[in-house]
Amino acid sequence: MIDEKKLKQFLGKMVVELGAAMSVPLVRIGLRLGLYKAMDGVGPMTSVEFATKANISERYAREWLAQNAASGYLTYDPASRRFELPPEQAMVFAQEESPFFMGGGFDAVAALYQTQPLIEGAFKSGGGVDWGDHAGCLFCAVGAMLRPRYAANIVQNWLPALDGVIAKLEQGAKVADIGCGTGQSTFIMARAFPNSTFVGYDFHEPSVEHAKAYARQNDGVSNARFEIAKAKDFSARDLDLVTCFDVLHDLGDPVGAAAHIHRSLKPDGTWMLMEPLAGDATEDNLGPVGRLAYAFSTMACVPVSLSQELGMALGAQAGQAKLTEVIKAGGFTQVRRAAETAVNMVLEARH
Repeated sequence: MIDEKKLKQFLGKMVVELGAAMSVPLVRIGLRLGLYKAMDGVGPMTSVEFATKANISERYAREWLAQNAASGYLTYDPASRRFELPPEQAMVFAQEESPFFMGGGFDAVAALYQTQPLIEGAFKSGGGVDWGDHAGCLFCAVGAMLRPRYAANIVQNWLPALDGVIAKLEQGAKVADIGCGTGQSTFIMARAFPNSTFVGYDFHEPSVEHAKAYARQNDGVSNARFEIAKAKDFSARDLDLVTCFDVLHDLGDPVGAAAHIHRSLKPDGTWMLMEPLAGDATEDNLGPVGRLAYAFSTMACVPVSLSQELGMALGAQAGQAKLTEVIKAGGFTQVRRAAETAVNMVLEARH
């Protein structure tokens, strides 16, 4: 028997869901054309005033503004017929240096939409989808998505939570950043600790080339370099610190990577892992953050792991217990949660 009240409630929820999905391309237009930046700190504007300032068509501006207001991204005053970007929303949409900027996340979602046919095939075959086969510049989007989080936490919160690591970095340490992607995490650490040397390793050649190009174009990162290598065959040895930011759960052979990292560290060295903050049981993760994490895991993390050797496919919501089991299987004896945010946990592994 159908419960009409429950059906109507669910249909209302689905209208909200479709509205959110339809907002993705409109937000991306706003980001790419600088529309949110044009509204940042300016105050209320009519569609005509906004179109003139943003240098776009007024008719498109009017529709875009109304959709953003309906989404709660902008406010609207019916009396003056003016729209405004509140300061809180500006931190999410307009201010790229804000720790809450989410532009990269919308680009990542758009890239995953394009990858859907490949993931559909993997559902049937049980196989994987290589990181380099994802549509669009997913690796660029992920780098942009994670950068605000890194900028707000790596130097300020995560590294200081590790035992004795800051002192080593200030004196001059050897560091390997495994799975560095476009190098955002490597650059942040290298700028903060000029006496230390950093090597970013990633198995994805376009990501490494992107990082190298950025290093060439920017000052203050002469103590960082980048190489193509997998997590279980990079060349560095006698390291004081190895970092893995949002990496371990994506690896096909995380135990093999843990063992190689164990061998690469000095006896008193530290392995720092940033991973999604997840509970050990599925029911612990059935909320808004888990929803996003499971979606990204299904579309990217699990397929990427399954495309590699062994294909353990831990998934983005593996949880600390499973991650600790993997880390210890690689030879580490001490694992603790050193820090956490609303969406991430930082694990410290020692010999």
